[in-house]
Amino acid sequence: MKPELLIVLSIFGGFVLLEITLTQFFNKPGQTRSDALVESISTGVLMFVTQPLAVAGGMGIAALVAPQWQDVLTHWPWLAVFGLFLIFDDMLQYWWHRLSHTLPWLYKLHRPHHNAAYLSIRVVYRNNIFYYLLMPGLWCSGALLYFGGAHVYAVYLVIKMSVIFAAHSDVRWDRALYRIHWLSPLMWLLERTISTPATHSAHHGKHAADGVTHYKGNYGNLLFFWDILFGTAKITRRYPQEFGVEDLPDTSTAEQLLWPLVRHRAASPKQTESVV
Repeated sequence: MKPELLIVLSIFGGFVLLEITLTQFFNKPGQTRSDALVESISTGVLMFVTQPLAVAGGMGIAALVAPQWQDVLTHWPWLAVFGLFLIFDDMLQYWWHRLSHTLPWLYKLHRPHHNAAYLSIRVVYRNNIFYYLLMPGLWCSGALLYFGGAHVYAVYLVIKMSVIFAAHSDVRWDRALYRIHWLSPLMWLLERTISTPATHSAHHGKHAADGVTHYKGNYGNLLFFWDILFGTAKITRRYPQEFGVEDLPDTSTAEQLLWPLVRHRAASPKQTESVV
């Protein structure tokens, strides 16, 4: 296994241990048997099937369309290549995520990520199995790897996944830092640069009227800056009391994982529009 993947898995495992110790990893508020099934299956399929397929597909298309560009990025400055990954992976994921809360059919692929009544490292990869297979950023990352960006991607991936894990975990590392007065300027900059537990938990809140939840924003994954730039940011330094989806009909384990191949029951247009 590549070193960067071992590092990412180690960081993921570190957050699992933190939640086991501090926030009841195995017993989250409101969890159901379905939650454990959706999380374990979607995470496994992503790691071993859909993400490798999407990245390999991007490499294959790049080889077919522009074989003359193979390894061209090995001659580029490191920061320039890092910037390409920020744009063609992270920024594209911002827009993919934003579209997932706009287009009803795409929201059906993304709803499992919000269906849990809790926020946790457990839900990081919780999505319909087709969600990541269709994600443009993964395909573009594959193309950038073919073009020679592997040496930068190794570092980029570790940084990005560390931020995403930290933002999803209910071990709220930012809360203690907000209380340190002299860190206020740094935290002001940090929360406008990367995703934090406060800004990302707002996106997972259940009730739009609670003053914290921002279901129609805070879409950023690595960079929260995209929300600042494109006008979808909400920063309160608070955390929702409840998590999940509001005013939608029930769904099933199979539908969460396999829609549109499996359908539980159709939501009315009115109910769907209230969320997406």
